[in-house]
Amino acid sequence: MRQLALTVDPSQTEAVIEAARKHDIVLFAQVDAQAEDSLRQMLIFEAPNARIEAFVGAIEDHEGLRAIFAPQGIISLRPPASEAEDQMLDIQPRSPLEVFLDGLQSIGSWPGFLSYAVIGGIIVWIGLFTESVFLLVAAMLIAPFAGPAMTLAIATARGDHTLLMRSLSRYCAALLASIATAYLLSVIFDQQIATALMIETSMRSTVSFLLPLAAGVAGALNLVQSERSSLVSGAATGMLVAAALAPPAGLVGMGLALGEMDMVISSLWALAIQIVGINLAGFVVFRIYGLGTKGARYPRGNTTIARASIVISTIALAALLAVQFWKTPQFQQSSLAQRISASVQKEVIDTPGMRPMIIQSQFTRNRSWGENPVWVTVKLQGALSESEKQAFANRLEARVEQEFGVTALIELSAVS
Repeated sequence: MRQLALTVDPSQTEAVIEAARKHDIVLFAQVDAQAEDSLRQMLIFEAPNARIEAFVGAIEDHEGLRAIFAPQGIISLRPPASEAEDQMLDIQPRSPLEVFLDGLQSIGSWPGFLSYAVIGGIIVWIGLFTESVFLLVAAMLIAPFAGPAMTLAIATARGDHTLLMRSLSRYCAALLASIATAYLLSVIFDQQIATALMIETSMRSTVSFLLPLAAGVAGALNLVQSERSSLVSGAATGMLVAAALAPPAGLVGMGLALGEMDMVISSLWALAIQIVGINLAGFVVFRIYGLGTKGARYPRGNTTIARASIVISTIALAALLAVQFWKTPQFQQSSLAQRISASVQKEVIDTPGMRPMIIQSQFTRNRSWGENPVWVTVKLQGALSESEKQAFANRLEARVEQEFGVTALIELSAVS
């Protein structure tokens, strides 16, 4: 439930009240008011969230209409007292008008926005450099990527060319600021090698595309749901969006400083799929909740722009997924390592007299792009001579290379 205050010319008072009645909006108070040296009527309404945009659209052509709209929920109590519970249970989604205006308000000043992007880049760099995971979490809370990500999805749903360009420019500026910050810090502090956390974070999975889709849905739901209906805070959903963007941005800068181009390419791919995935998922949610190209107080909507934006995003997502599944294993190393461990474990179990204890697989980043082998650590319980261990390791290497098409290095140890 929202409170909507209008000032209208006295001659239009009855028409506005009648429009409110048609949209099931309750008139709370009607008073005389003085505005700009003329006598006006002030009308205060209690409006359910879902009916606000249609009501504003019906009256927006009235000459001299002024409105004050508070985007916070109100508690409206009316007689009889026995219906208080029903009156309180207003958990309707926010109106498309409110969501759109909220997106416009999120585009704040450039200095503050870029400052947070730089600070987020600093904390990402420290976290990756010192291998402190909790600092990566802190960076996700600070990085200002959620705002332009959701505004871009709103602009796509609205078909708003102006908002689309402004959102993209802020998106790119924030990413470039974070990348440049990480690059400069790596150069200033003379970083020589990639840390283990950098290598681990740069690995991609076959399910990487699910993170931006989940982030886009969560971010859009947080914007459209009533504050009393949402179970998750805006900070939490903003962190989810930043989780998809902040670490890859830091890795691009650090990888450029170290000359680790495989890390750079992998992170650029991750940034690209996050941007288009969040945009697509957010667009779908906004459209489901009624955010279209036409609406009250909104003349810029263009169906062609909305369709073109969504087609471009869909083609980009399909192309990025094609690259991921075509360029094996460069963009699937995290998932591939798990599958290799499972295959090696099966081979060990199927071999009489051997019991697996620890089997771990991981790819490295220490060789040229496309030439990094998988390192497999195998610890067994079983009595094996040195020659038997070597023969079994060779057998495991051959199995991995034949089944997955990657070079395998087996470190095998056995105890009886």
